[in-house]
Amino acid sequence: MIKNYFKIAWRTLLRYKAYTGINIFGLTLSITAAILIFTLVTYQFSFESFNHNKDRIYRIVTDVSSDANLEHLPCVPQPLGKAFRNDFSFAEQTARIVYYRRVLLSLPQEKESKKFQEDDGVAFAEPSFFHIFDFPLVKGDPNTALANPHSALITESIAKKYFGNTDAMGKTLRVNNDIDFTVTGILKDLPPNTDRRQNIYLSYDNLKDWNPSFASDSSWPNLYSGSMCFVLLNKGVSPATVDKAFPGFVNKYYKGDDAKANAFRLQPLSDIHVNAEYDGRIDPKYLYTLLLIGIFLLATACMNFINMATAQALNRSKEVGIRKVLGSLRNQLFWQFIAETAIITLIAGVIAWFAAILLLPPLNTLTTSHMTLDLLSTGRTIAFCFIVFLVVIFAAGSYPGLILARFQPVLALKSKLSQAHIGGFPLRRILVTSQFAISQLLIVGMIIIAWQMHYSNSLDMGFDKEAIVTVPVPTADPTRMHTLRDQLRTIPGVENLTFCYQPPASRHNQTTDVTYDNRPHTERWEINVKNADDHYLAAFGLHLVAGRNLYPSDTIREFLVNETFVKKLGLSSPHDVLGKLIKAYGVTAPVVGVVKDFHEYSLKSEIEPLCICSETGRYEACSIKVNPHELHETLARIQNAWNGSYPDYVYSYTFLDDRIAEFYLMDNILLTLVEVFAGIAILISCLGLYGLVSFMALRKTKEVGIRKVLGAGVGQICWLFGKEFFRLLLIAFVIAAPAATMITNYWLRDFKYAIHPGPGLFLVGLLFSCLIAVIAVGYRSLKAAIANPINSLRSE
Repeated sequence: MIKNYFKIAWRTLLRYKAYTGINIFGLTLSITAAILIFTLVTYQFSFESFNHNKDRIYRIVTDVSSDANLEHLPCVPQPLGKAFRNDFSFAEQTARIVYYRRVLLSLPQEKESKKFQEDDGVAFAEPSFFHIFDFPLVKGDPNTALANPHSALITESIAKKYFGNTDAMGKTLRVNNDIDFTVTGILKDLPPNTDRRQNIYLSYDNLKDWNPSFASDSSWPNLYSGSMCFVLLNKGVSPATVDKAFPGFVNKYYKGDDAKANAFRLQPLSDIHVNAEYDGRIDPKYLYTLLLIGIFLLATACMNFINMATAQALNRSKEVGIRKVLGSLRNQLFWQFIAETAIITLIAGVIAWFAAILLLPPLNTLTTSHMTLDLLSTGRTIAFCFIVFLVVIFAAGSYPGLILARFQPVLALKSKLSQAHIGGFPLRRILVTSQFAISQLLIVGMIIIAWQMHYSNSLDMGFDKEAIVTVPVPTADPTRMHTLRDQLRTIPGVENLTFCYQPPASRHNQTTDVTYDNRPHTERWEINVKNADDHYLAAFGLHLVAGRNLYPSDTIREFLVNETFVKKLGLSSPHDVLGKLIKAYGVTAPVVGVVKDFHEYSLKSEIEPLCICSETGRYEACSIKVNPHELHETLARIQNAWNGSYPDYVYSYTFLDDRIAEFYLMDNILLTLVEVFAGIAILISCLGLYGLVSFMALRKTKEVGIRKVLGAGVGQICWLFGKEFFRLLLIAFVIAAPAATMITNYWLRDFKYAIHPGPGLFLVGLLFSCLIAVIAVGYRSLKAAIANPINSLRSE
């Protein structure tokens, strides 16, 4: 019986090729998108899941409260790990790790001089780190590999990169042309679903050689974003128990206002990658948005299927009538249609699987991921596909199957069945309206995201970001800086330059407490410190609203502050702060100028109080304003000048506008995905509309011929087909507009400086939907309208 179901189903599908093709194509698009979305979402949620003790691994994080604001930081003071280990017995293992990005590595023992700039940098790690995380060694002893000073662990890929086929064990690495380390172990390459990106791990004992003050056990006030502490809790110890012990821990190591401002808590390992508050790589709301879009696409394809099947039901009325006369039961007719649906879904699913494999590399490139799709390693994805297969079969096939099964055989054989007998029009209207609503929701969402991204990229951030090249300053050597400055000034395409810690807007910032005008207590808020020379304002086009610029200096002698700093102090005018003393970084100096506010971060953050001061020892970058018309030649000359000043280091450069664009990386990825999936939803809807209009044209062949004979024009005939859909389009707009408003407002609330969508934007979405409907309906309607009425009437 089952074999017979599928044999007849196959023949039926071959008979109705247009119906079959439209449904297969629509389901293929939606299932492909669903597979890709599921793969992306599960990949993002799988980070760190390879660790055997993942449920007992936690990261200690910091919450800093200041001036009614609460800042969540993924880092902790460097001494915290040691104090936690000594004071508590909650953890089986406690490990400190401090990482630094963009580090120079060289091989002093090799005959050929080799230098490597590692953008992911290096990490100083305690040996217990490798007892917490499952990063196995292929060579070396994990118990002793980092136990001794000047020892290093490297991954297999780094060993291959640095030493080729030579055994890397015992080889020497020199870090930043300063500290030598001996390779004592080779790590298996880290899995792609981990946020631990460093491929070189150094003995924690040598942190004091890298940064003596930070490595001190008294450096509790210092917070560096790369300083972290992980714990493996003992079995039976709950994180809530540890969190309750932290207030007393804070009071032991902090005093006064610092004790009130700082708090620590445990963050689960599985939460690290997807918690944006603690600098997670991705906000889970983006993933849930994609899941919702995937559901919408599958629903749209199923709606198409139901619409097409119910519209075609009249064409199969005689077939059903004959089957019933010959003794077929309702359930047999139902399962016959389910078999047809299963074949269509299976064909679409197989095509979708291979399409997803082909499209996965571009998706990996877009999202900087390392996802895979193969039958051996993606069991969860295969299970998902099987569930989708069953859901689509019964969601799309059940209603049409029931419709066909309940046909009255007498009416069916006499060809007297109408849409009223099928009962398909009300449901079809609901489904078409739902399709339109989903399409408009995606269209409006796409427009709002694109508008916000355009607003973010075009908004005046308060400084010049165009044609500014930033090159690193590897060492705090004033002589080399002066030499580089003199050489850069001789390049014709260089318009201005400045040495600084970082440009005005950067992910890398320094914050510290501030004391104003010899007050007895520090302010209840921190300031962002921008170390820069006296050319900083001119190079970035920053404007003074009061006072003067900094005088040339190699050390902190005076400060510039911004307007927000003045407002935080409650002063009525920028001039009121001039000449007043402030204390920052342990240095007391007068305020000599007030800079007009500019954005230090993305538009998702408010402008914070800051100060600018000269301190050569903290400069890490040289930002150069160049003539964009001579860019290629200028960049080559900048590289030559830089290599002349820093021959022992690796040259690199970035454009400031590219660095600012990184603030919105995930939003731009979301925009790209929404654009693609909105296009798929629109295409599926167009296919469905075209199919429905085609069936309507066949059913109304005689009516159209009579209307034309009686004088109806082409426009009137087209409107006969289109008026129903445009009414549904307006109903869908009424449904989609409030939903789109709610969803986009939820997304926009992350931006402190956001657009305010008005009615005009939603009307644009409606007009776009109308245009799509005209394209989908218009062609087939026009074809029916211009047909010869004699042929139309003769066909009956």
